[in-house]
Amino acid sequence: MHRFLRSIGFSHINSRQDMDQLLGIIMNDPDQVKKIALSKKRIYTEFRKEFATHAGIVVRGEYDEKGFFHIEHHFPYLKGTLLSTGSDITVNKRVDTDAFTGMCDDIRLGISMIFYLQNAVDYLMLECNDNTPRKARTYLSGLALEGTILLGVENDEDTRRRKSHRTHKRNQLIAKAKSGDQDALDSLTIDEIDLSAQINRRIRTEDLYSVVETSFIPYGSESDNYQILGTIINWSCVENNYTGEKIYQLVLCCNDIVITIGINKSSLTGEPMIGRRFKGVIWMQGNVDFQRL
Repeated sequence: MHRFLRSIGFSHINSRQDMDQLLGIIMNDPDQVKKIALSKKRIYTEFRKEFATHAGIVVRGEYDEKGFFHIEHHFPYLKGTLLSTGSDITVNKRVDTDAFTGMCDDIRLGISMIFYLQNAVDYLMLECNDNTPRKARTYLSGLALEGTILLGVENDEDTRRRKSHRTHKRNQLIAKAKSGDQDALDSLTIDEIDLSAQINRRIRTEDLYSVVETSFIPYGSESDNYQILGTIINWSCVENNYTGEKIYQLVLCCNDIVITIGINKSSLTGEPMIGRRFKGVIWMQGNVDFQRL
């Protein structure tokens, strides 16, 4: 059983019998079915069923030559509704299962962001080699097992304008540095030294979460898990129509990237409001709109 089922309202699925019953419902009455023939004897198939607004479960597997379906794996999903990044995407097959991970280098993060690819069949239809960058629009989302609501950081208009200018300048320098511009590398190094000195000075008298407004940090051994701190720009509470459990869907701005987070209402400490912040560990997912070349 997938441990993130709780995040979309399935906290009481505790036995194999309960899980088999749920998988049967998905396969007998799916909202969407996608298929692609990998060979004459292998038809890769994806069953998708929504149990709450933008949230549900995907079952993947293969039909054999006799028409029998063999389940490979299943996973809960939350579909992002806002565009997160337009950077090129590199897709690779996972070693442990017939699933795929995507990776993009968005200059706003400064790291290679890795996520679980929700729409694997769309990628397979491209018939392209793994590890080949492709132009795409990516809608990021994440599932959290637990999280905490923090107060936001109040900024006046002048402060927001200066932060926006610094961010824009830094992104330009990172883009130049990736192209091998030595002056840009030197400028980034000096900026990091100045920032480190500023943090060391402020942390003596201020709370950590007043100094650090948002953050995006890889977490643990799983490449698509991240510890994030993001500002809530929108939120809603929806109900799982199968279990009746409540789910918070939080739209966050984290390091200037928009991410939609799903978490069971009972697992969230605090009340979400626009302007407050969410802190927690998420399993990153992405729905990718691949651009055909």
